[in-house]
Amino acid sequence: MTRLLPSHGRQTSFFIDFIMRPFKILGIQQVAIGHRDLKSLEYFWCDLLGLEKYETFQSEKENVIEIITELGSGNSRVEIDLMQPLDESAKPAVHDPPLNHLGLWVDDLPSAVHWLQAKGVRFTPGGIRTGASGHPICFIHPKGNEQFPLSGLGVLIELVQAPESRVGSEK
Repeated sequence: MTRLLPSHGRQTSFFIDFIMRPFKILGIQQVAIGHRDLKSLEYFWCDLLGLEKYETFQSEKENVIEIITELGSGNSRVEIDLMQPLDESAKPAVHDPPLNHLGLWVDDLPSAVHWLQAKGVRFTPGGIRTGASGHPICFIHPKGNEQFPLSGLGVLIELVQAPESRVGSEK
């Protein structure tokens, strides 16, 4: 089976690409929501909707203060990260757009990054690093460029190394 990739004009074998992919996306790890007023986010998501706060995180480098909440448990657990910029005029602007990014569990982050870059996927600067929840992470850029034309097509995507307990349960 051969298919033409939209707007890239390249042909690829669906079965060969699938078989050769050295990683697997295991599920949603987090949804990150930004706003200028963290107290408003906390009131809506925690007080009104009942999500439980379990941690706060602050990083000047990432220009963020966030409340990490959780929804569900076990392998169905998803973080809802409520984020406010430390400085509204600085980058990254974690509040714009309000649905800041989507985090995906991946079973082999280094292999995923290497393979996706070889396919032309653009990543944000910073490479693989430790995220707010202590897991290795990196981000797929929302926009492509000349060197790496493939991207999240307007969506910032965080790839998160799944813990061994989650990787093992998916095999």
